[in-house]
Amino acid sequence: LAYMLSDASVQVLLTIERLVEGLPEHKAFQVRLDTDWGIISEQNDNNPVSTVKPDNLAYVIYTSGTTGKPKGVEICHQSLVNFLNSMSQEPGLTQSDLICAVTTISFDIAALEIYLPLIVGAKIILASGDVASDGTLLLSLLEKTGATVMQGTPATWGMLLSAGWEGNRKLKLICGGEGLPCLLASEMLEKGASLWNLYGPTETTVWSSASNVKQQQLLVREEALWSIGTPIANTQIYILDRHLQPVPIGVPGELHIGGAGLARGYLNRPDLTSEKFIANPFSNSPGTRLYKTGDRARYLPDGNIEFLGRIDNQVKIRGFRIELGEIEATLAQHPLLREAVVIAREDLPGDKRLVAYVVANTEPPTVSELRDFLKAKLLEYMVPAAFVSLGAMPLTPNGKIDRRALPAPASLRPELAGTYVMPQTESEKLIAAVWQDVLKLDKVGRKDNFFDLGGHSLLIVQVREKLQSILQQELSMVEMFKYPTIQALAEHLQREHQKESSQSEKTNDIIRIRKERQASVKEKKQRRKKYI
Repeated sequence: LAYMLSDASVQVLLTIERLVEGLPEHKAFQVRLDTDWGIISEQNDNNPVSTVKPDNLAYVIYTSGTTGKPKGVEICHQSLVNFLNSMSQEPGLTQSDLICAVTTISFDIAALEIYLPLIVGAKIILASGDVASDGTLLLSLLEKTGATVMQGTPATWGMLLSAGWEGNRKLKLICGGEGLPCLLASEMLEKGASLWNLYGPTETTVWSSASNVKQQQLLVREEALWSIGTPIANTQIYILDRHLQPVPIGVPGELHIGGAGLARGYLNRPDLTSEKFIANPFSNSPGTRLYKTGDRARYLPDGNIEFLGRIDNQVKIRGFRIELGEIEATLAQHPLLREAVVIAREDLPGDKRLVAYVVANTEPPTVSELRDFLKAKLLEYMVPAAFVSLGAMPLTPNGKIDRRALPAPASLRPELAGTYVMPQTESEKLIAAVWQDVLKLDKVGRKDNFFDLGGHSLLIVQVREKLQSILQQELSMVEMFKYPTIQALAEHLQREHQKESSQSEKTNDIIRIRKERQASVKEKKQRRKKYI
């Protein structure tokens, strides 16, 4: 936060009172939207005259960088307007739609959820962070509001399906942020009115291509991922070889994007801007450019584009775009490490995770120490799920690190700062068994932290669902994050059970007293009747 505030030369910072204490030092004029509202409301209410032009900046958004510092992408108004107008046509949005917004505003795909409904007159249903990360709560929100459009990553849609979502034939499903597996696409198609797969890097304004997924086409597809379709309005896509020559149909190349969606460049990074935004060799108009995405792709016979992954060292995990080099550069700052390599592994289908391989100078630090070191410098989703200590990195014949030869993490409990303590109560043993199954570990201790063992938000959803099914007891995602150790969670469940038992006893007492009173009243009536 401190780096971004400084790098962007932020002049005005909008915040609220409870967040002020956690802010880093900055030079911006601070406006607290809650406690300062009295002053704000006294200002002149005449609409100011706007002097904004199409080539002015609409926003700067920061993405992961290879040097260990995030890079600011400069998006102009004309790029954002072109994107929104295109999206209003395909996938399409009208004034009668209700869009369920589940994306954090720090992810650029939120631009579709916020601005598109406003320009077409649709209604926005804002889901809180707790709801958006909880399949059961999100499912309830969709059913209660009757939403007609929702945009989410494959992980979000998978979470809904795991929560028992039966679908809504009036709901338009929009998927993006990661490759859409054909298997997931097939399941989603059965649940909604239509399904759209979207693709685009931040540098070309949110989405650059779209594909309307059709069941009959899905049945004949052999690819693992559904195609990313064709370019949106005023956008050109080229698949080129290393000589910037177009490749034939079916031949992989690097995906390049041109057109109205291109960013101005990277803020304060002219060197990186000139490297990634190159002159367009296929245009006669001076100043036109192409963005080198670093993504591998190929044309399919029907003209659609198949996404094949990254050319460089960048990956997407659970919808987050991550530069592996940024994590490696941060690990290299640890005083006890000599070398560090980070890769994305998918040893189990559908479970892509970051794994760090380290070579220590002397005694290797524990997993807990490495996680704490990274968490102090990086976002949570950038901290690897597993750490593997090696005596030396495997090398290729030309002396480079052989990433393909890096071993899979063992299914053993990692070396944490705390010693292993065996689960004791029946409740702890039950929770431990679920953790071992989900995390694929041989054992877990009662004081071990779920996230230190390699767990993440999607896995904790699985743990919650399994525990609810076994215990027949409701658990919220807030509780799962609040009690991240077996001991803490078991004690919490015991307290809740005791509360329910106590409440049940109180209810029974109330019912008994009411029955006794009713019997007493009835007896009095009978006596009075007999007397009369």
